[in-house]
Amino acid sequence: MTAHEGKPTPLQTLIREAIAKAGGWLGFDDFMALALYAPGLGYYSGARQKFGAMPADGSDFVTAPELSPLFGRALAAQLEQALAATATDTVFEFGAGSGALAAQLLQTLGDRVARYCIVDLSGSLRARQAERLAAWGDKVQWLDALPERFAGVVVGNEVLDAMPVQLMRFDGQQWLERGVVWTGAGFAWGERETGLSLPAEVANDPYPGDYLTELHAQAEGFVRTLAAGLQRGAIFLIDYGFPEREYYHPQRAGGTVMCHHQHRVDADPLALVGEKDITAHVNFTGIALAGQDAGLTVLGYTSQANFLINCGLTALLCEADLAGRAMAHRLIAEHEMGELFKVIGFVAGESFEALGFAAGDRSHML
Repeated sequence: MTAHEGKPTPLQTLIREAIAKAGGWLGFDDFMALALYAPGLGYYSGARQKFGAMPADGSDFVTAPELSPLFGRALAAQLEQALAATATDTVFEFGAGSGALAAQLLQTLGDRVARYCIVDLSGSLRARQAERLAAWGDKVQWLDALPERFAGVVVGNEVLDAMPVQLMRFDGQQWLERGVVWTGAGFAWGERETGLSLPAEVANDPYPGDYLTELHAQAEGFVRTLAAGLQRGAIFLIDYGFPEREYYHPQRAGGTVMCHHQHRVDADPLALVGEKDITAHVNFTGIALAGQDAGLTVLGYTSQANFLINCGLTALLCEADLAGRAMAHRLIAEHEMGELFKVIGFVAGESFEALGFAAGDRSHML
Protein backbone atom coordinates (compact mmCIF):
# COMPACT_ATOMS: atom_id res chain seq x y z
CA MET A 1 0.00 0.00 0.00
CA THR A 2 1.40 3.32 -1.07
CA ALA A 3 2.51 5.89 1.48
CA HIS A 4 2.78 9.60 0.69
CA GLU A 5 6.12 11.16 1.40
CA GLY A 6 6.95 14.74 2.34
CA LYS A 7 7.62 16.95 5.34
CA PRO A 8 4.58 16.73 7.68
CA THR A 9 2.36 19.77 7.95
CA PRO A 10 0.78 20.72 11.30
CA LEU A 11 -2.40 18.95 10.17
CA GLN A 12 -0.51 15.82 9.21
CA THR A 13 1.24 15.89 12.57
CA LEU A 14 -2.12 16.16 14.32
CA ILE A 15 -3.43 13.17 12.36
CA ARG A 16 -0.27 11.17 13.12
CA GLU A 17 -0.86 11.82 16.81
CA ALA A 18 -4.48 10.69 16.47
CA ILE A 19 -3.35 7.49 14.76
CA ALA A 20 -0.86 6.78 17.52
CA LYS A 21 -3.45 7.49 20.21
CA ALA A 22 -5.86 5.09 18.48
CA GLY A 23 -3.31 2.28 18.58
CA GLY A 24 -1.78 2.72 15.14
CA TRP A 25 -4.96 2.56 13.06
CA LEU A 26 -7.51 5.33 12.54
CA GLY A 27 -10.88 4.74 10.91
CA PHE A 28 -11.30 6.65 7.66
CA ASP A 29 -14.27 8.57 9.08
CA ASP A 30 -12.04 9.96 11.84
CA PHE A 31 -9.26 10.70 9.35
CA MET A 32 -11.71 12.51 7.04
CA ALA A 33 -13.12 14.53 9.94
CA LEU A 34 -9.65 15.78 10.88
CA ALA A 35 -8.60 16.39 7.27
CA LEU A 36 -11.65 18.55 6.64
CA TYR A 37 -12.59 20.07 9.99
CA ALA A 38 -9.64 20.11 12.43
CA PRO A 39 -9.88 23.60 13.98
CA GLY A 40 -7.70 26.05 12.10
CA LEU A 41 -6.00 23.30 10.09
CA GLY A 42 -8.60 21.28 8.17
CA TYR A 43 -9.62 21.98 4.62
CA TYR A 44 -12.91 23.66 5.53
CA SER A 45 -11.72 25.34 8.71
CA GLY A 46 -8.67 26.88 7.05
CA ALA A 47 -8.48 30.06 5.01
CA ARG A 48 -7.94 28.43 1.62
CA GLN A 49 -10.19 29.57 -1.23
CA LYS A 50 -12.60 26.74 -2.04
CA PHE A 51 -15.53 27.89 -4.16
CA GLY A 52 -15.11 29.41 -7.61
CA ALA A 53 -15.65 28.90 -11.30
CA MET A 54 -12.03 28.49 -12.45
CA PRO A 55 -8.66 27.30 -11.08
CA ALA A 56 -7.24 30.77 -11.79
CA ASP A 57 -9.18 32.22 -8.85
CA GLY A 58 -7.49 29.74 -6.51
CA SER A 59 -10.63 27.63 -6.03
CA ASP A 60 -11.08 23.88 -6.11
CA PHE A 61 -14.68 23.35 -7.26
CA VAL A 62 -17.89 25.11 -8.20
CA THR A 63 -21.31 24.55 -6.65
CA ALA A 64 -24.70 25.26 -8.19
CA PRO A 65 -25.24 28.71 -6.57
CA GLU A 66 -21.86 29.91 -7.87
CA LEU A 67 -22.67 28.48 -11.28
CA SER A 68 -25.93 30.37 -11.72
CA PRO A 69 -28.10 32.69 -9.59
CA LEU A 70 -31.12 30.96 -11.12
CA PHE A 71 -30.45 27.99 -8.84
CA GLY A 72 -31.34 30.00 -5.74
CA ARG A 73 -34.23 31.77 -7.44
CA ALA A 74 -35.82 28.45 -8.41
CA LEU A 75 -35.15 26.88 -5.00
CA ALA A 76 -36.77 29.92 -3.40
CA ALA A 77 -40.11 28.97 -4.95
CA GLN A 78 -40.03 25.68 -3.03
CA LEU A 79 -38.92 27.34 0.19
CA GLU A 80 -41.65 29.95 -0.08
CA GLN A 81 -44.28 27.23 -0.45
CA ALA A 82 -42.80 25.30 2.48
CA LEU A 83 -42.69 28.36 4.74
CA ALA A 84 -46.36 29.02 4.01
CA ALA A 85 -47.40 25.38 4.38
CA THR A 86 -45.64 25.01 7.75
CA ALA A 87 -46.57 28.51 9.00
CA THR A 88 -42.94 29.41 9.69
CA ASP A 89 -40.73 32.38 8.79
CA THR A 90 -37.16 31.19 9.42
CA VAL A 91 -34.68 29.54 7.06
CA PHE A 92 -31.77 27.48 8.39
CA GLU A 93 -28.92 26.86 5.95
CA PHE A 94 -26.17 24.35 6.67
CA GLY A 95 -22.76 24.78 5.06
CA ALA A 96 -23.47 28.13 3.39
CA GLY A 97 -20.13 28.19 1.55
CA SER A 98 -19.44 31.56 -0.03
CA GLY A 99 -22.90 32.86 0.91
CA ALA A 100 -24.04 32.81 -2.72
CA LEU A 101 -27.13 30.68 -2.08
CA ALA A 102 -28.10 32.70 0.99
CA ALA A 103 -27.91 35.93 -1.02
CA GLN A 104 -30.06 34.44 -3.80
CA LEU A 105 -32.69 33.16 -1.38
CA LEU A 106 -32.80 36.35 0.69
CA GLN A 107 -33.12 38.49 -2.42
CA THR A 108 -35.93 36.36 -3.83
CA LEU A 109 -37.87 35.61 -0.66
CA GLY A 110 -37.74 39.16 0.69
CA ASP A 111 -40.04 39.79 3.65
CA ARG A 112 -41.26 36.18 3.61
CA VAL A 113 -38.19 35.39 5.73
CA ALA A 114 -37.87 37.01 9.16
CA ARG A 115 -34.60 35.26 10.07
CA TYR A 116 -31.95 33.50 8.02
CA CYS A 117 -29.78 31.32 10.25
CA ILE A 118 -26.50 29.87 8.99
CA VAL A 119 -24.79 26.91 10.63
CA ASP A 120 -21.20 26.68 9.36
CA LEU A 121 -18.12 25.25 11.06
CA SER A 122 -15.65 27.35 9.07
CA GLY A 123 -14.59 30.65 10.61
CA SER A 124 -13.01 31.85 7.36
CA LEU A 125 -16.18 31.07 5.42
CA ARG A 126 -18.31 32.84 8.05
CA ALA A 127 -16.28 35.99 7.47
CA ARG A 128 -16.77 35.71 3.72
CA GLN A 129 -20.49 35.10 4.20
CA ALA A 130 -20.84 38.08 6.54
CA GLU A 131 -19.27 40.38 3.97
CA ARG A 132 -21.50 39.10 1.18
CA LEU A 133 -24.69 39.24 3.25
CA ALA A 134 -24.10 42.55 5.03
CA ALA A 135 -27.00 44.20 3.17
CA TRP A 136 -29.50 42.05 5.10
CA GLY A 137 -28.20 43.19 8.48
CA ASP A 138 -29.52 41.44 11.58
CA LYS A 139 -31.88 39.26 9.55
CA VAL A 140 -28.87 36.97 8.99
CA GLN A 141 -27.52 35.15 12.04
CA TRP A 142 -24.76 32.59 12.54
CA LEU A 143 -25.24 29.64 14.87
CA ASP A 144 -22.61 27.29 16.24
CA ALA A 145 -25.30 24.62 16.55
CA LEU A 146 -29.02 24.26 16.11
CA PRO A 147 -31.28 25.08 19.05
CA GLU A 148 -32.68 22.03 20.81
CA ARG A 149 -36.12 22.95 19.47
CA PHE A 150 -36.75 25.05 16.39
CA ALA A 151 -39.26 25.71 13.61
CA GLY A 152 -38.57 26.71 10.02
CA VAL A 153 -37.30 25.42 6.71
CA VAL A 154 -33.87 23.78 6.55
CA VAL A 155 -31.79 23.76 3.38
CA GLY A 156 -28.46 22.07 2.72
CA ASN A 157 -26.73 22.15 -0.66
CA GLU A 158 -23.74 19.79 -0.91
CA VAL A 159 -23.60 19.25 2.84
CA LEU A 160 -24.16 15.50 3.16
CA ASP A 161 -21.32 14.58 0.77
CA ALA A 162 -18.77 16.33 3.02
CA MET A 163 -19.73 14.35 6.11
CA PRO A 164 -17.17 11.70 7.11
CA VAL A 165 -17.83 8.14 5.95
CA GLN A 166 -16.59 4.72 6.99
CA LEU A 167 -14.80 2.77 4.26
CA MET A 168 -15.62 -0.92 3.81
CA ARG A 169 -13.86 -3.46 1.60
CA PHE A 170 -14.99 -6.97 0.73
CA ASP A 171 -11.95 -9.19 0.14
CA GLY A 172 -13.92 -12.08 -1.32
CA GLN A 173 -14.54 -13.67 2.07
CA GLN A 174 -15.41 -10.97 4.59
CA TRP A 175 -16.00 -7.25 5.09
CA LEU A 176 -13.06 -5.26 6.43
CA GLU A 177 -13.02 -1.66 7.56
CA ARG A 178 -10.40 0.45 5.84
CA GLY A 179 -8.54 2.99 7.89
CA VAL A 180 -5.32 5.00 7.83
CA VAL A 181 -1.93 4.12 9.32
CA TRP A 182 1.38 5.94 9.53
CA THR A 183 4.32 4.09 7.98
CA GLY A 184 7.12 6.46 8.92
CA ALA A 185 7.22 7.78 5.37
CA GLY A 186 3.62 8.89 5.12
CA PHE A 187 -0.03 7.87 5.40
CA ALA A 188 -1.10 4.51 4.02
CA TRP A 189 -4.18 2.30 4.03
CA GLY A 190 -4.70 -0.35 6.68
CA GLU A 191 -7.62 -2.71 7.20
CA ARG A 192 -9.08 -4.67 10.07
CA GLU A 193 -12.16 -6.62 11.10
CA THR A 194 -14.67 -4.40 12.91
CA GLY A 195 -17.96 -6.26 12.57
CA LEU A 196 -19.45 -3.64 10.25
CA SER A 197 -21.31 -4.64 7.11
CA LEU A 198 -23.61 -3.21 4.49
CA PRO A 199 -27.36 -2.65 5.05
CA ALA A 200 -29.20 -5.96 5.32
CA GLU A 201 -31.15 -5.33 2.11
CA VAL A 202 -27.99 -5.43 0.00
CA ALA A 203 -25.40 -7.22 2.18
CA ASN A 204 -26.02 -10.62 0.61
CA ASP A 205 -25.52 -9.58 -2.99
CA PRO A 206 -22.68 -11.45 -4.75
CA TYR A 207 -19.94 -8.86 -4.29
CA PRO A 208 -16.63 -9.45 -6.08
CA GLY A 209 -13.36 -9.58 -4.19
CA ASP A 210 -11.69 -6.20 -3.70
CA TYR A 211 -15.04 -4.36 -3.57
CA LEU A 212 -14.86 -0.95 -1.88
CA THR A 213 -17.76 1.16 -0.62
CA GLU A 214 -18.89 3.48 2.19
CA LEU A 215 -21.23 3.65 5.18
CA HIS A 216 -22.84 6.97 6.10
CA ALA A 217 -23.46 6.88 9.85
CA GLN A 218 -22.71 10.59 10.34
CA ALA A 219 -24.97 11.83 7.54
CA GLU A 220 -27.81 9.64 8.80
CA GLY A 221 -27.16 10.86 12.34
CA PHE A 222 -27.33 14.44 11.09
CA VAL A 223 -30.82 13.82 9.69
CA ARG A 224 -31.92 12.23 12.96
CA THR A 225 -30.63 15.30 14.81
CA LEU A 226 -32.66 17.57 12.52
CA ALA A 227 -35.73 15.41 13.11
CA ALA A 228 -35.30 15.53 16.87
CA GLY A 229 -35.21 19.31 16.96
CA LEU A 230 -37.58 20.34 14.17
CA GLN A 231 -40.96 20.88 15.79
CA ARG A 232 -42.61 22.26 12.67
CA GLY A 233 -41.14 22.82 9.24
CA ALA A 234 -39.49 21.20 6.24
CA ILE A 235 -36.04 20.06 5.12
CA PHE A 236 -34.55 20.09 1.60
CA LEU A 237 -31.17 18.43 1.01
CA ILE A 238 -29.44 18.60 -2.37
CA ASP A 239 -26.43 16.47 -3.22
CA TYR A 240 -24.95 13.91 -5.57
CA GLY A 241 -25.80 10.29 -4.88
CA PHE A 242 -28.01 7.29 -5.52
CA PRO A 243 -30.69 5.11 -3.95
CA GLU A 244 -29.33 2.18 -1.95
CA ARG A 245 -29.66 -0.57 -4.54
CA GLU A 246 -27.77 1.53 -7.06
CA TYR A 247 -25.26 2.82 -4.53
CA TYR A 248 -24.29 -0.67 -3.38
CA HIS A 249 -24.54 -2.35 -6.77
CA PRO A 250 -21.88 -5.08 -7.11
CA GLN A 251 -20.54 -3.39 -10.25
CA ARG A 252 -19.81 -0.15 -8.34
CA ALA A 253 -16.62 -1.75 -7.07
CA GLY A 254 -14.40 1.28 -6.54
CA GLY A 255 -16.51 3.20 -4.04
CA THR A 256 -17.39 6.87 -4.42
CA VAL A 257 -14.81 8.74 -2.32
CA MET A 258 -13.25 11.49 -4.39
CA CYS A 259 -11.21 14.63 -3.90
CA HIS A 260 -11.32 18.07 -5.53
CA HIS A 261 -8.24 20.24 -5.97
CA GLN A 262 -7.90 23.11 -8.43
CA HIS A 263 -10.96 21.84 -10.32
CA ARG A 264 -9.41 18.42 -10.83
CA VAL A 265 -10.83 15.21 -9.41
CA ASP A 266 -8.81 12.35 -7.94
CA ALA A 267 -9.47 9.37 -5.69
CA ASP A 268 -6.53 9.66 -3.27
CA PRO A 269 -7.51 11.29 0.04
CA LEU A 270 -4.12 10.46 1.57
CA ALA A 271 -2.30 12.98 -0.64
CA LEU A 272 -2.28 16.77 -0.08
CA VAL A 273 -4.15 16.32 3.18
CA GLY A 274 -5.86 19.56 4.18
CA GLU A 275 -5.31 21.11 0.77
CA LYS A 276 -8.21 19.47 -1.05
CA ASP A 277 -11.82 18.54 -0.52
CA ILE A 278 -12.78 14.95 0.31
CA THR A 279 -16.31 13.79 -0.48
CA ALA A 280 -18.45 10.70 -0.95
CA HIS A 281 -21.70 10.27 -2.83
CA VAL A 282 -24.86 10.01 -0.73
CA ASN A 283 -26.92 6.88 -0.08
CA PHE A 284 -30.32 8.57 -0.27
CA THR A 285 -32.17 5.47 0.90
CA GLY A 286 -30.27 5.62 4.18
CA ILE A 287 -31.04 9.33 4.46
CA ALA A 288 -34.74 8.76 3.80
CA LEU A 289 -34.99 5.93 6.32
CA ALA A 290 -33.11 7.91 8.97
CA GLY A 291 -35.58 10.76 8.64
CA GLN A 292 -38.63 8.53 8.44
CA ASP A 293 -37.62 6.44 11.44
CA ALA A 294 -37.09 9.65 13.42
CA GLY A 295 -40.63 10.83 12.74
CA LEU A 296 -40.30 12.90 9.57
CA THR A 297 -42.43 12.39 6.46
CA VAL A 298 -40.65 12.15 3.10
CA LEU A 299 -42.06 14.84 0.81
CA GLY A 300 -40.29 13.52 -2.26
CA TYR A 301 -37.06 12.51 -3.94
CA THR A 302 -36.06 13.39 -7.48
CA SER A 303 -33.25 14.58 -9.72
CA GLN A 304 -32.03 18.15 -9.48
CA ALA A 305 -33.22 18.72 -13.05
CA ASN A 306 -36.78 17.62 -12.27
CA PHE A 307 -36.80 19.61 -9.04
CA LEU A 308 -35.60 22.88 -10.56
CA ILE A 309 -37.92 22.60 -13.57
CA ASN A 310 -40.83 21.93 -11.21
CA CYS A 311 -39.81 25.08 -9.31
CA GLY A 312 -39.98 27.26 -12.41
CA LEU A 313 -36.45 27.24 -13.81
CA THR A 314 -37.74 27.09 -17.40
CA ALA A 315 -39.50 30.44 -17.04
CA LEU A 316 -36.40 31.92 -15.41
CA LEU A 317 -34.28 30.77 -18.34
CA CYS A 318 -36.51 32.70 -20.71
CA GLU A 319 -35.66 35.88 -18.81
CA ALA A 320 -31.88 35.30 -18.87
CA ASP A 321 -29.39 36.36 -21.53
CA LEU A 322 -27.57 33.79 -23.64
CA ALA A 323 -24.58 33.49 -21.30
CA GLY A 324 -26.89 33.14 -18.30
CA ARG A 325 -28.90 30.43 -20.03
CA ALA A 326 -25.75 28.51 -20.91
CA MET A 327 -24.55 28.49 -17.31
CA ALA A 328 -27.98 27.64 -15.88
CA HIS A 329 -28.36 24.81 -18.39
CA ARG A 330 -25.54 23.02 -16.57
CA LEU A 331 -27.85 22.77 -13.54
CA ILE A 332 -30.26 20.52 -15.43
CA ALA A 333 -28.17 18.92 -18.20
CA GLU A 334 -28.05 15.15 -17.75
CA HIS A 335 -24.27 14.99 -18.30
CA GLU A 336 -23.66 17.85 -15.84
CA MET A 337 -25.54 18.33 -12.53
CA GLY A 338 -29.06 17.52 -13.67
CA GLU A 339 -29.10 13.77 -13.13
CA LEU A 340 -26.24 13.05 -10.75
CA PHE A 341 -27.54 15.53 -8.17
CA LYS A 342 -30.71 14.61 -6.30
CA VAL A 343 -33.06 16.43 -3.95
CA ILE A 344 -34.85 14.88 -0.98
CA GLY A 345 -37.47 16.65 1.09
CA PHE A 346 -38.91 16.02 4.55
CA VAL A 347 -41.64 17.63 6.63
CA ALA A 348 -42.26 17.72 10.37
CA GLY A 349 -45.95 18.15 11.02
CA GLU A 350 -48.73 18.07 8.46
CA SER A 351 -47.56 17.02 5.00
CA PHE A 352 -48.17 18.97 1.80
CA GLU A 353 -47.73 18.48 -1.95
CA ALA A 354 -44.26 19.94 -2.41
CA LEU A 355 -43.81 21.91 -5.62
CA GLY A 356 -40.37 20.50 -6.38
CA PHE A 357 -41.61 16.91 -6.55
CA ALA A 358 -44.80 17.58 -8.54
CA ALA A 359 -43.46 15.71 -11.57
CA GLY A 360 -40.80 12.99 -11.65
CA ASP A 361 -40.93 12.00 -7.98
CA ARG A 362 -38.73 8.93 -7.47
CA SER A 363 -39.56 8.16 -3.85
CA HIS A 364 -40.58 4.65 -4.93
CA MET A 365 -36.96 3.99 -5.87
CA LEU A 366 -35.60 4.60 -2.38
